[in-house]
Amino acid sequence: MSAAPAASPLDAAAARAGLLAGLGAYSLWGLLPVYFKLLGGVSALELVAHRIVWSVVFLVFVLAGYRLWPALRQACRQPRLVGALALSSLFIAVNWAVYMWAIESDHILAGSLGYFLNPLVNVLLGTLVLKETLRRGQFVAVLIAGAGVAILAAGEWQTLWISLTLAVSFGLYGLVRKLTPVDPAVGLAVETVILTLPALAYLYWLSGQGTLMFGQGWLLSLGLIGTGAITSVPLMLFARAARSLTLITLGVMQYIAPSIQFFVGILLYGETLSPERWASFMLIWVALALFVWDSLRGHRRARA
Repeated sequence: MSAAPAASPLDAAAARAGLLAGLGAYSLWGLLPVYFKLLGGVSALELVAHRIVWSVVFLVFVLAGYRLWPALRQACRQPRLVGALALSSLFIAVNWAVYMWAIESDHILAGSLGYFLNPLVNVLLGTLVLKETLRRGQFVAVLIAGAGVAILAAGEWQTLWISLTLAVSFGLYGLVRKLTPVDPAVGLAVETVILTLPALAYLYWLSGQGTLMFGQGWLLSLGLIGTGAITSVPLMLFARAARSLTLITLGVMQYIAPSIQFFVGILLYGETLSPERWASFMLIWVALALFVWDSLRGHRRARA
């Protein structure tokens, strides 16, 4: 039997760069609550509007730097592509709005639970929509996670909607983007441009009401401007990682962000875990461990 060809130095360097990019993306996502908590006094909807508007400004420089203007013009000439990105922009807007509200309302743990559930929602969407097959271990993991959600629903139904909305909206967003053939930066630019008009209209309405927080202090205003970079940079780092790493590696790394959010909620902001939450989190962690183990085992078998 001939030996497998060794990876080239260029491949190894690309993998290392992808790993660092992935760690950066998920770490930034995990620390987002800290950033948004520093912008205290700004409502969740105004934060979402600023994330959209300043992301467009930031992406203008990104598109120019990577010379992606021709790709953007080509994407905008395809009605079906724009329609798909309009749908994905709706899902990500819902996700951002609920996530901002969860941070503002001191429900960071409920938000982290949503992103712990997201990989399992992806499995269900892959099975139901893409007709992918579930291995036995994955099926058992989904059942265990379902039991965890049921316990949470029985004990803390008032915050369950946060977790489920975040998991389902981001899962649907990922599904649409998976089926939409477009460069990640170009797709993000189209999505944010679609959302810009309602975002600007809402900010204008807040200004007319005298409740717009932008301009109420230079430090706060700089923080709101920075939401464009803090929103776009992790997405671009993730796109860089996705080009260099296997889906299995990305899947395992996906749990970095909600894990950081979990400890941020407990250690920095004093959120408490009721018995129902502890039971729910424990079952979901067991489900995720089983899911990762089964995925790694399936990956090894496929390589063999």
